[in-house]
Amino acid sequence: MKAKEIRELSAVELNDKLKELKAELFNLRFQHAINQLDNPMRIAAVKKDIARVKTIIRELELQEKAQP
Repeated sequence: MKAKEIRELSAVELNDKLKELKAELFNLRFQHAINQLDNPMRIAAVKKDIARVKTIIRELELQEKAQP
């Protein structure tokens, strides 16, 4: 998921996406532990997506604080 796509989402959608990505990361880690993971690079990709979403959420929070 690109940052441009993430920026188009609302705050509620961002929080939903974050929960979805965390659940996916949990499942990937579980699959990795029992050696059923097909693509181990997917874990890194999901981690980066989580970081992108959190960054955008934080930017929105800072924008709200800056506005009077």
